[in-house]
Amino acid sequence: MATPDHLFNVRNNFYLGAYQASISAAEVANLSPDDVVERDTFVNRCHIAQGHGAFVISDIDANAPTPLQSVKLLAIYLSSPDDKESAISSLKEWLSDPAIGNNATLRLIAGIIFLHEQDFNEALKYTNAGGTMELHALNVQIFIKMHRSDYAERQLRLMQQIDEDHTLTQLANAWIDLAVGGSKIQEAYLIFQDLSERYQSTSLLLNGKAVCCMHMGNFDEAETLLVEALNKDARDPETLANLVVCCLHLGKPSSKSFSQLKLLHPNHALVKRVSAAEENFDRALQSFA
Repeated sequence: MATPDHLFNVRNNFYLGAYQASISAAEVANLSPDDVVERDTFVNRCHIAQGHGAFVISDIDANAPTPLQSVKLLAIYLSSPDDKESAISSLKEWLSDPAIGNNATLRLIAGIIFLHEQDFNEALKYTNAGGTMELHALNVQIFIKMHRSDYAERQLRLMQQIDEDHTLTQLANAWIDLAVGGSKIQEAYLIFQDLSERYQSTSLLLNGKAVCCMHMGNFDEAETLLVEALNKDARDPETLANLVVCCLHLGKPSSKSFSQLKLLHPNHALVKRVSAAEENFDRALQSFA
C-alpha cells in the first residue's frame, strides 16, 4: 500500500503559484526528517516568490541542510543585485563539491539562477540529467527560451511517462503549446482553465490564459483576466508586464502598469528592453542635434 503524500498540497500549490496556500498547507504533523527539509524548502521558496527574500536569508542558518542552503542562495541572488556575483561564485563552488554537487535541489536552484542569467548551456549542465519533475519542467522552460521546442517536447514525453496528470506535466504541456503557437494556443488555454477549475485560479494561471487570449487576438478578455490577476497579487511582474502589452494593443494608457513594473522589478526583461529602446532613441536624436 502506497504511503500518503503529506506534502502534496504544499508542492502543488507552489507549482500553481498559490504561495500562501502552500505555506498554510505546510502545517503537517509527524513528518519524516527528509519531509521536514522538503517542506521547509518549499515554504522558503514561497516566501521568495512573495518578495520576502530578506526573511529567508535571515531565517536559514549556516548549519541548515544543502536544499535549504541552496534556497538561501537563490534568495540572496534575487534580493540583492550587489551580491549576485558572490552568490553565483558560491553556487559554482558547491556544485563542484562531490559531497553535495549532485543534490537535486542545488541543481534546480543552479538551473533557475543560470536561466535568469540567460546562460542556458550552463543551466542545462546541471538540470539536463533530470531526476525530479521540477528539473524536467525547468528543462522545458530552458529549451523554450532557446527556441528548441523539439527538445522541450522530448522532456514533456519523459514527464508524461512518469505522471501524465502531474500539475507540472500539465503546465509544461501548456508552455510548449504556447511556444508552438497556431492551433495549439487554444489547447494551452484549456489546460490553464482545467487547472483553475480543478484546484484554484491563481495569478500564474490567469496570466497563462491571458497570454493565450492575446495570441488569439482577444485583448479585451486578456485585460479582464489580467485585472483579476492584479487583484490577487498587485506586485506580480508578469501580470504587470502582460498588462502593459495588452493595454498598448487596446490603445489604452499603460504608463501606470509600466511605472509599477519599473519600480518593483527594475531588472525585468520588458523594463530593460524599453530602457534600451529609449537610450537608442536618445542617441539617434543627439546625432541630429
